[in-house]
Amino acid sequence: MHSKAKPGIIVTTKMMRNATPLKPRERLQRSAAEIARWKKEREAWMATLEPTLLFQRLFDHIPGVYFFAKNKAGHLMFASQGLMQRYRMPDDSEIIGRTDFDLNPDTMAQAYVDDDKRLLAGKAEVVERIELWWDSQGIPDWFLVTKLPLYDKRGRVQGVMGTLRRPDEAERSLPVFQTVAQAVEIIRRDFSKPLLIEEVARSCGQSLRQLQRRFQSAFGITPQEFLLKTRVLAAVRLLEETTLSASQIASQCGFVDASSFTQHFRKRTGESPAAYRRMRTTI
Repeated sequence: MHSKAKPGIIVTTKMMRNATPLKPRERLQRSAAEIARWKKEREAWMATLEPTLLFQRLFDHIPGVYFFAKNKAGHLMFASQGLMQRYRMPDDSEIIGRTDFDLNPDTMAQAYVDDDKRLLAGKAEVVERIELWWDSQGIPDWFLVTKLPLYDKRGRVQGVMGTLRRPDEAERSLPVFQTVAQAVEIIRRDFSKPLLIEEVARSCGQSLRQLQRRFQSAFGITPQEFLLKTRVLAAVRLLEETTLSASQIASQCGFVDASSFTQHFRKRTGESPAAYRRMRTTI
């Protein structure tokens, strides 16, 4: 059957007509010379392709998976459509050349850069971990991140590529998630209230020390810092999308008062709420 597409382009999808399991064909052993010939053929074929229209485009069609690639200096060279949408950027021209510090609060950006340094220095072949990021509502949540080094033809590392995705149900059943999942949901739900981490730990049937240790293992930060990051990121959205005063935003995001809000906001973004709003509204 045909699905809708741009004028002049026909996108065809087919129903599965035979669900009978099939065995792969038996393959003849190939010689080293034949394998070498095909590797040269592949290299020649790759040289004919347009670099900006390569395999990374597939990630635009995989729901919930985000792709990026950066050069050695940390500048973004590629990003999937989903990733650009998370940063509210309409197209590639908005994100190319940006760094993690251009896009994220300093503490989050520094964690990403530290990972990249390990890959660029050859100290790791792959980085896989649970990383603090934000969901479509702008609230921090966990994502599974995989990063790999990018090599040139001489085998030298020239950058980093990676994917981010939300963990599936099976992965969420793993102990590392289960030990902090309930705490995360409480913080995400109640961050605007006068929430105490000791109360969160009790609600989860854990001691404060247990929750802190397990949170640190999962996210690399304490539950207290997760709560503050959640509040700051919620405040960022209100600064960008509303004309509420600092006192009103402080109240809506769970800060004691405007002074406390300004202190925590500046510590995690490097600027005051007023300066942040002024820069974003004059660009």
